[in-house]
Parts: sequence; structure tokens; C-alpha cells
Amino acid sequence: MDVTEWLSRCPLVAILRGVRPDEVEAIGEALVAEGVVILEVPLNSPEPVESVRRLAARLGDRALVGAGTFRREAEVEAVAEAGGRLLVTPHADPALVRAAKARGMVAMPGFLTPAEAFGLLDAGADALKLFPAEAGGPPMLKALRAVLPKGTPLLPVGGVDARSLPAWREAGASGYGCGSSLYRPGDTADAVAAKARALIAAL
Repeated sequence: MDVTEWLSRCPLVAILRGVRPDEVEAIGEALVAEGVVILEVPLNSPEPVESVRRLAARLGDRALVGAGTFRREAEVEAVAEAGGRLLVTPHADPALVRAAKARGMVAMPGFLTPAEAFGLLDAGADALKLFPAEAGGPPMLKALRAVLPKGTPLLPVGGVDARSLPAWREAGASGYGCGSSLYRPGDTADAVAAKARALIAAL
């Protein structure tokens, strides 16, 4: 499936920053059971590639599993070899997008300006992550919608929670990257499932 099909199943991207390999499978299972099927392990988490490996082995047929906070092409290679199929970055780096696409991954790089957005799309990005989204708010996303190619998947990330979801949706968001509103280090699988239900209800 391409990224739009995954987003049509559930528009939430679970950002599991700080998750550990020994807990990631239970948390991933809880999220998928609630319908959240895009799972991102940021690379500044403990043993992130091992967490990706475990998620991909257990949930790869039911979820789009990958990593975030990429900075180097070697990291793309490591995550791809672990079974990761999603690249998310906090910044606009066309080289990382091209590296991900060369390995058959879905590329969802971060951007903040129209110039960055167009450069990333030219490099082959499948979707764009507006980050930090709270810096411009929903009005910024709505303005970007007017100039970016029709149908470009746009996902705000940063400060997105159940309270702000309706405003982002009204502004034209295709999906939503949810970090602390969905998972904080130390959360149990049950706690994450409850947070997922609250966010889905807000949609």
C-alpha cells in the first residue's frame, strides 16, 4: 500500500520516542488493535533499530513500520535492513528522501517553508511533515495547501493532541503525527491504547 492507503485506514502516526525494544512489541500490538497502523521509532530512542526489527517482524504485515529523526544515509540503510519501510525526518534533506526511495521506503520528511516542501517533493517524498506544526498552527497549513500540488499528503507534527485535531483537520491535514499525546516513555500498552482511543474519538 502507498502512504495514502495507510492514512485512509487511520490518519494517526504513532511517534514512539523513547520506547525500548523489550516493550515495543506490546505497545505496537496495542496500537494496531486500536486501529493505529503507522508506527515510527525515532532514532534517538534506546536501541531504535532493534525496536524497528521487532516491530517489523511482528506487525509488518499489518502496519507501516519505520523510524524517524534520520540524519545520515547510513541510518536509512540500517533501518531498511531491519525491515523498516518508513522514513520520517525533522528537517528538509532531499538526499535522505532519495536514499529512502532507492530502498523502496515511504518517505515522509519534515519541512517548514514552501521552498523546502517543493524541494522534497522533487526528490520523491511521498508525504510531508509540517514541523514544528505549533509554530504556524492550522492557518499555516491551510495556506500551504493552496500552493502545494493537489493531493499532497500533509501531516502536522508537534503539539498535536485530541484538543487540536479538529482545527488541523479543518485546515486540510491528511494525517497527524502524535508523540507525547500518544506515548511517553514508561507508558504501559494499556495506557497507550487508551490514549489512542481518545485521539481516534477526537477525529
